[in-house]
Amino acid sequence: MTFFQTSRLLRRGFGIAAIAFAGFAGTAQAEDRQLLNVSYDIARELYAELNPAFIEQWKTNTGEALTIEQSHAGSSKQARAILQGLKADLVTFNQVTDVQVLADNGFVDADWQQDLPNNASPYYSLPAFLVRGGNPKGIEDWDDLVRDDVSIVFPNPKTSGNARYTYLAAYAYALDKFGGDDAAAQEFVGKVLGNVAVFDTGGRGATTSFVERSIGDVLITFEAEVENIRAAEDEGAYERVVPSMSLLAEFPVALVRKVAEERGTVDVSEAYLNFLYSTPAQEIIASFNNRVHDPEVVEATADQFPEVRLVTVEDVFGGWDEASKTHFGDGGTLDKLLRN
Repeated sequence: MTFFQTSRLLRRGFGIAAIAFAGFAGTAQAEDRQLLNVSYDIARELYAELNPAFIEQWKTNTGEALTIEQSHAGSSKQARAILQGLKADLVTFNQVTDVQVLADNGFVDADWQQDLPNNASPYYSLPAFLVRGGNPKGIEDWDDLVRDDVSIVFPNPKTSGNARYTYLAAYAYALDKFGGDDAAAQEFVGKVLGNVAVFDTGGRGATTSFVERSIGDVLITFEAEVENIRAAEDEGAYERVVPSMSLLAEFPVALVRKVAEERGTVDVSEAYLNFLYSTPAQEIIASFNNRVHDPEVVEATADQFPEVRLVTVEDVFGGWDEASKTHFGDGGTLDKLLRN
């Protein structure tokens, strides 16, 4: 069964608030505790692997049976759903601002980024390119994405954290290329946006458009998704291209304390989040082509990840708050470029 067949099976069988491992859930007893992990769009398969490992560890350590449910959609959409009543015990998102909005509204601790290592990001990735076998358009870097003969697929930055990383990565590259000239950077990114064939609402929708609907010459998404697709499809069908420069994409996690206290799951939710930093969990995370922090796993997987110059939102754009106001707010730079 391919990566995408598995994904369709998960969506069809479980829906948006899915039991990530139906076999275990089917035998769970009424007194078992449950967690709901609300996550980003393309993390379904990753957490379907992580959840059973944590359940086994929790059972061994406490004797308590546990089930974990998953909800997946665009990261910003998920944050809004929690604000509107979705009972998440914890979140595993792909953008800091989507956790911060929960903190600003009293769902997550104000100092949530200090609660866990690496700014509460147990792993990271970067925007990279997936091209069709043989790379027929010769796409090697961001410069190739402004050519008239190149058609691009990536999600809508208005609804997808994944896409905001892509937009900012292209913008950062352009600022670097043009010596900080913002007008030139806007022109460059405007051409990239003008070459987008379809803006899906989330990362998995963009993957479906590129792979299953055969739209576009290049898919831009997290490197982990790029490599997972390439490895799951027929050999030679797709190639990974890591650009010369990209943007550090952190994957922040947090306890939704307001909900977990109501549901009596603070202890197990905190244990789950700490588990993500353990060597066994980091090995699973790296096996899905995410870059991790555990020194042993980093050393063991060094050949798996090409070297790339990474810049940060903080260094280039002054942080997510400033980037959000300047680029993604109503009437911001993104809106201006999309209208042109």
